[in-house]
Amino acid sequence: MTHIPDMHDAEPIPPEARAEIDRLLRSGDLFRYHAPSDAPVSLLEREFADLLGARYALAVSSCSAALFLALRALDLPRDARVLIPGFTFAAVPSAVVHANCRPVLCEVGADYRIDLSDFAAKLPGAQAVIISHMRGHTSDMDTILELCDARGIPMIEDAAHSLGTTWNGRNIGTLGAIGCFSFQSYKMINSGEGGILVTDDADLVARASIMSGAYEHNWTSHMGLAKACARWQNQLPLYNMRLSNLSAAVIRPQLSQVARRVADGRRNHDHVAARLNASPWFDVPASLPPERRAPDSIQFTLCGMSDEQARLFAQTTSETGIKVQIFGLSRDNARAFWNWQFLDDCPDLPRTRAMLMRACDTRLPARLNPADCDAVADVLLAAAARVTAPHRAYGT
Repeated sequence: MTHIPDMHDAEPIPPEARAEIDRLLRSGDLFRYHAPSDAPVSLLEREFADLLGARYALAVSSCSAALFLALRALDLPRDARVLIPGFTFAAVPSAVVHANCRPVLCEVGADYRIDLSDFAAKLPGAQAVIISHMRGHTSDMDTILELCDARGIPMIEDAAHSLGTTWNGRNIGTLGAIGCFSFQSYKMINSGEGGILVTDDADLVARASIMSGAYEHNWTSHMGLAKACARWQNQLPLYNMRLSNLSAAVIRPQLSQVARRVADGRRNHDHVAARLNASPWFDVPASLPPERRAPDSIQFTLCGMSDEQARLFAQTTSETGIKVQIFGLSRDNARAFWNWQFLDDCPDLPRTRAMLMRACDTRLPARLNPADCDAVADVLLAAAARVTAPHRAYGT
């Protein structure tokens, strides 16, 4: 019997983290602002900014918090229209609503990327844009930036799935006004929960730092932002979305492993994608030419299957040990826009809906080896063959 790899576990936390964790536990010094200098969170911010090639970074409690603070840092008026893709995680429109703004959804095509014609049609009247590089798939950022720049509309990158991805050699997350990343367990760096935003704009990060919970004069420990923060002292609300030193101690030793994880993840993805694309039942969209991806999962579209066959495919793979979610057929899926019933005005988005009804997702962790990846591909291919095989009459 083929060995099925454990698809659930993340990579182990590097042993280098343990000494710092033990030190913090002995001292009880978990709050980022207790240390007079070089607190683990402050060190993480400097190191992450250097890794991305950004001037500033702000570590916070989640990527959702980073998106919310990014919107608030832009000082948008109440009910500002924020254009987002119709294929994203529910946390993205939730952050927009939380920031007292209105999400405006645009179509996403069969390749999981933003439909540029619908984006351009809905951009007039928008006061900000969030581009979700959903599951690490990068839309045409050259065109998007050109459209936004022409209208003076700030763009936030939701790069939760894209740490290590580049566009024309530039790190995703550094193309717009602010980039937001996740440290949740199933991302490239794992601290259970956590997030970080990066920007080159001192005023934006100063506002975000104060609102994240840098009360009184705690902002003096933030990457040379004393002058920028001083002008906002006592003028902004405090939302207390800070990251703890303990989380930073878990994250920092993983930064040096990002390049290796990216290379291994790309190898795994491309190997499985080649096998699936050789079958008539699967389509794994190719990368765009300027895009160099950093995947730790794989997405594919089921071709020529009915709803019943698609559901049976997901059931069959799950029984074998490979969990596949079909975004539009998974009950209450938080990535299917019609389930975002907290929105006042949710458009139909027929192209996005059609894509989601056959778009599948399964984890493909960077820690897997080529034999593991072949086992995953074998399961997916066998399940497709089984559910599409002609029914045979009894006794034949």
